[in-house]
Amino acid sequence: MSNESMKAVRMHRFGGPEVLVYEDAPRPAPGPGEVLVRVRAIGINPPDWYLREGYRTLPPEWRPPADFPIVPGTDISGVVEAQADDVEGFATGDEVHAMVRFPEGVFGGSRAYAQYVSVPARHLALKPRGIEHVEAAAAPMSLLTAWQFLVELGHDEPNPVQPTRHEPVPLEGRTVLVNGAAGGVGHLALQIARWKGARVIAVASGRHAALVRALGADEFIDYADARPEDLVRDADLVVDAVGGPTSGRFLRTLRRGGALFPIFPLGFSGAEEAARRGVTVSATQVRSNGAQLQRATRLLDDGTIRVAIDSTWPLAEAGKAHERAREGHLQGKMVLVVE
Repeated sequence: MSNESMKAVRMHRFGGPEVLVYEDAPRPAPGPGEVLVRVRAIGINPPDWYLREGYRTLPPEWRPPADFPIVPGTDISGVVEAQADDVEGFATGDEVHAMVRFPEGVFGGSRAYAQYVSVPARHLALKPRGIEHVEAAAAPMSLLTAWQFLVELGHDEPNPVQPTRHEPVPLEGRTVLVNGAAGGVGHLALQIARWKGARVIAVASGRHAALVRALGADEFIDYADARPEDLVRDADLVVDAVGGPTSGRFLRTLRRGGALFPIFPLGFSGAEEAARRGVTVSATQVRSNGAQLQRATRLLDDGTIRVAIDSTWPLAEAGKAHERAREGHLQGKMVLVVE
């Protein structure tokens, strides 16, 4: 850390949105292999509020000890302020974005809710010129999640929730159902599947019908009107961007040889039924990867895909943004703006 200060949102204990405090904090300095980024915008993701609550959904043995105060957040877009001597490929003044130190920084090592963040250069990508910092900050975690599930995994780290390595499946000419198609990961998974040549059935609330159709959905199901598992048969892939214990209901929508990818796999209990139906159930943990992010964000730069923005909030109002997130039914991503 340097002797200079900055504004950041910090937590001194776990709890509700009220524990997010906007205050002075030490400004970081770039260590070996790192770049100091002056942050313009910060993407908000579910791990942010999981951290705020103390990751209560994780098994206790997966929760490292918390070292308060914690600066939450992973996704940033901004401008290179400085870099270590051993960093190549980035220069002062470059516009960049990243998912910072995830999952290794899950208990506050990412430190994105701040005016300045030190970022490992290997996690950085140049910001697409065709979009603003708000959209660029909204992209990294959601886009890398969709990319690593559907296009290329990009790492060989062991998966704590399954013994086998996750493998994307062919999409061209296939039918893909995306549940939670208006959410952060879902609306990007929808677009990537379409880019890869799939026919996409989108499941979301009726209020999001116009958005998901505009993003390329071939068919839309309002889950308030009908249960997709009662309507769909012989799909090739289900991407359940909601995940959790209810993912098993989508097994009946798949053909034998199909696949179910729950983005949040904890709580899935349909392994025996999946084996009986001949369906592969697979998931992975998204990981920071700047080179991969650079490849994925070319699709943002040329307009092939876009990031939907639910709302923006000043950094000082991070607590209010988390209150909004707690209401649910987000349409795309929420972003904090650094003035």
